[in-house]
Amino acid sequence: MNKIEHLGIAVKDIEQANTLYEKLLGVAPYKQEAVESEAVITSFFKVGDSKIELLASTREDGPIGKFISKKGEGIHHIAFDVDDIELELDRLEKEGFQLINKVPKPGADNKLVAFLHPKSTNGVLIELCQEKSVDQDITK
Repeated sequence: MNKIEHLGIAVKDIEQANTLYEKLLGVAPYKQEAVESEAVITSFFKVGDSKIELLASTREDGPIGKFISKKGEGIHHIAFDVDDIELELDRLEKEGFQLINKVPKPGADNKLVAFLHPKSTNGVLIELCQEKSVDQDITK
């Protein structure tokens, strides 16, 4: 693992949260996009080398909608940047971590992503992120 790639924060209203974080951080989001497979709209802020991803559900039964109904708004996950997501998933599974995704999938901000189950990480949802290359097949 190279570094913390971003912190994911679940929010009810993406526009209201964008306004709040713009005021807080003193910068506008550099990207907003929908990830239909996860029923979410994301908004990314960058301050120095740090990134924050705001996540708002597009459906109540989506992963973020369920998270908010159980726990409310707040930190949803910590994402780590990796060079080879498939090798890292293999390594972590051999170390005994429970994988939510055994195969990486397309994520927001030009990334391949996979998650580790919080049951195996002391209650913290961990995301692995790898920058997609131009020739990478992301339709797995």
